[in-house]
Amino acid sequence: MNNWRIVFEKTGRAVYISHLDLMRTFQRVFQRAAVSIKHTEGFNPHAYISIALPLSLGCESVCELLDFDAPETEDVSGLPEKLNEVLPEGIRVLTIMPRGRKAKFIKWTKWEIELVYDTPGKREELIRRLFERESLMIERKTKKGTSDVELIGNIKEITVCGEGQNVLVTAVISAQEPSIRPDYLVEAICREIPEAAPDFRRFKRIEIFDENMEIFR
Repeated sequence: MNNWRIVFEKTGRAVYISHLDLMRTFQRVFQRAAVSIKHTEGFNPHAYISIALPLSLGCESVCELLDFDAPETEDVSGLPEKLNEVLPEGIRVLTIMPRGRKAKFIKWTKWEIELVYDTPGKREELIRRLFERESLMIERKTKKGTSDVELIGNIKEITVCGEGQNVLVTAVISAQEPSIRPDYLVEAICREIPEAAPDFRRFKRIEIFDENMEIFR
């Protein structure tokens, strides 16, 4: 078996495909594209694939990573084109490469958070000052319950730019141990400066890094 990793994007209407449905989609897509990959054993075998850092529903990404194993005889040189022919709208394979490090070595993710307002106003400076604080706690919900986590200490970089009635927050946040979701930043804005609470928000993951801020692939 050869170990492979594909980079794909999930945008547009595809953001409303859940992680489990995305896994099922790729399982079917490999089959429709007549690409041989490793399957689980048992009565009902299915394609063995894994996706690093599953996205929350409604989030876009241009840097998703999917790993799979293929027989040594399988030619993957034209795989992106084969898969893109049968993938649904909004999901597109960008490239394929030999699998490198395991996903546990991912440390940081870079996000664009677009805050949309129904009315104009000067909000970017309020938001900028919020994330200049020395400490900002947020409640994080997990399967084991709730816990408080320090937000500021897990933001590596952040910029806030205003444009018309929108504010664009670009942030590099901890991906694992602890896992900081981009909506935590919006929750902090709504709680601490309710006058800057957005009427709508969009999230897009634009890059993944290791602990040294090198792009993870």
